[in-house]
Amino acid sequence: GANIIDIGAVSSAPNSKIVDKDTELKRIKPICDIVLKEKLYKKVTFSIDSYTPSVVKYALKSGFKIVNDITGLKNNKIAKLVAKYDATIVIMHMLGTPQTMQNNPTYDDVMIDIDKFFNKQIKKAKKYGIKNIILDVGIGFGKTLEHNLTLLQNLNHFTHFKYPILLGASRKSLVDKIIPTPTQDRLPGTLAIHLDGIKKGATIIRCHDVKEHKQAIEVQNAL
Repeated sequence: GANIIDIGAVSSAPNSKIVDKDTELKRIKPICDIVLKEKLYKKVTFSIDSYTPSVVKYALKSGFKIVNDITGLKNNKIAKLVAKYDATIVIMHMLGTPQTMQNNPTYDDVMIDIDKFFNKQIKKAKKYGIKNIILDVGIGFGKTLEHNLTLLQNLNHFTHFKYPILLGASRKSLVDKIIPTPTQDRLPGTLAIHLDGIKKGATIIRCHDVKEHKQAIEVQNAL
């Protein structure tokens, strides 16, 4: 039931190891080659989860249509590539890097700070000629439980930008902080967050458990 398949070769989980660009490209290249050879991009939209220019370029040349950039378009080279290939950019908010983002993340006001960030990066995207934009508040990327809950409770605020909102809280640690749960058992909590997020304006859900989400969303829509 997935409309988009998002593929990345590097973990962006807190404290994940840094992977050099050559290794990242080596990991992703065989998948990109199959997508291109088998023309799988005609069956489903492919998204590249990367902020490495060489990797993003290879994926876009292979038929990928979305760049899921956890740095929120900070690299001008990514902006140029997205514009050149007329791709869609996912502008995600992250405080710091995956290696530092959970080291006491602080904001003046998490809602206002992220709103300002989106405003700035949308202007940058437009300056480079990017037409298609998706926004992602970056649940778990440099946020405490309180920050995450504030963003989720007020997610509909960000609909004022008039761009699709992507929500990705699948199996994330905020579920564990609410009720201690091992990673592999967090589907019920994930569904609760995502179904509520759809009611608050999210139109794209990034998840691991596609079949279960498809069923839950279809039932919610019927209700």
